[in-house]
Amino acid sequence: MKDVVSVNRKLIRPSLSEIQEQMQGGRMGRRKPTPPDQTNAESFYYVKQMQARTPMVVVLDTGETIRGVIEWYDRNCIKVHRNGEPNLLIFKSCIRYIYKQSDAKNGSGESLNGE
Repeated sequence: MKDVVSVNRKLIRPSLSEIQEQMQGGRMGRRKPTPPDQTNAESFYYVKQMQARTPMVVVLDTGETIRGVIEWYDRNCIKVHRNGEPNLLIFKSCIRYIYKQSDAKNGSGESLNGE
């Protein structure tokens, strides 16, 4: 006959207060949904400016400014239509920022739209 060794095992259960604390911090096992990769804000802005044919100013990383109307865009670039000058295809990675030409400040430091 083999020797049988008896081991006293104790069942470990969380207390009721521990369960309540977990429930208050959020549902058990549930996490907040991750935010979307894209908000489509950029697309909305481009489409709005294209439809209104808003004169825009594009400032490049080099400091050069380009004035014209955004004709179309895709994931990597925008096409700017310029009057009297060649149209340009500009990579988005080269753009520092873009703003409406009407928001440009005049020589006295005041905004043209009165702000």
